[in-house]
Amino acid sequence: MTTLNPYLSFRDNAKEAMTYYQTVFGGELNMSTFGEFHASEDAAEQDKIMHAMLTTEKGMVLMGADTPNGMDFTPGNNISVSLSGSDEPELRGYFDKLADGGTVAMPLEKAPWGDTFGMCKDKFGIDWLVNIAPSAT
Repeated sequence: MTTLNPYLSFRDNAKEAMTYYQTVFGGELNMSTFGEFHASEDAAEQDKIMHAMLTTEKGMVLMGADTPNGMDFTPGNNISVSLSGSDEPELRGYFDKLADGGTVAMPLEKAPWGDTFGMCKDKFGIDWLVNIAPSAT
């Protein structure tokens, strides 16, 4: 199954924001830092949130992360759409179609957390994140 979720970007306050959203919607909140995945060599980013996911009892999913210091952050333009699942051909197809006429920010490749991950901006300026988990079979 492939899921489609909003992905919020923050500047240094993702933990505070995602914890707040948990008080609003309830559910289980999981967070990982850049340091846990050795995803940044910047000492100032080690405790920042690389990925947070809030899953509610009603089936809602909200994701978010701190924007790395080297990337642009503009409040108001800090939302992406995340596609995730384990059907690699389906998700690669979506990624290729979304990137056509747009720009690839990060090609689909093996990520530090073990999945395949990529980012692109479609021709309408919408940012997309695609995460392909290993198939359970």
